[in-house]
Amino acid sequence: MDIACEQCNGKFKIPDDKIPKGKAFSVTCPKCKSKIAIDTQESVPAPAEKTPPPPPEPEASPEKALFDEVSTESYDAGEKPFDFVEEGVETAMLCEPDPDIRSSILSALEHMGYQTREPESAVDALKQMRFHVFDLVVLNENFDTDNPDNCDVLTYLDRLSMDTRRNVFVCLLTDRFRTTDNMAAFNKSVNLVINLKNIGEIEKVLKRGVTDNASFYRVYKESLVSTGRI
Repeated sequence: MDIACEQCNGKFKIPDDKIPKGKAFSVTCPKCKSKIAIDTQESVPAPAEKTPPPPPEPEASPEKALFDEVSTESYDAGEKPFDFVEEGVETAMLCEPDPDIRSSILSALEHMGYQTREPESAVDALKQMRFHVFDLVVLNENFDTDNPDNCDVLTYLDRLSMDTRRNVFVCLLTDRFRTTDNMAAFNKSVNLVINLKNIGEIEKVLKRGVTDNASFYRVYKESLVSTGRI
């Protein structure tokens, strides 16, 4: 370090390793013996502030990842559930993992006149619903999930716009609630609940539920037609 004496204008050097860092001190001028004040506090660089690491990006939930996977995929005509549907023919989607129960329900739906599709997974079901609004969805709450309260197909249906959802009759198959439990149906945002113990009567129960639902919305739909809204 170069040192200059203000009294005699003498100049001399002090080895850097002899100078205490970050302190104020004084030395004696070798010429005039006066005290020279030296302050190295300002020369010590302040410790650099550590930049906090960016917060970790939240991991996408499996449910959101599934919906994103389906919604961002490009158009694939091979995923359409029907090439065409004859006028007046109603369509149904059956989501039931048990083959014996599925066969029994499929027979009932065919007898009721529905053209039915049977997706193999929740992803398959969501892809089909991208292209077609089914008149009837029969869904086991355990379809492609280990948690009946986290059924992706049911969540997708619940997110549909009201104008679309109103035209889909959703029947939930369950072993937790009794058949035609209206409070359970309201809580799960479905039109009808059928207990798996009553699968043998599903055609009769479904017909009654669909008929009651049509009667409930008849006046509403007629008013939409009369006002030109549909």
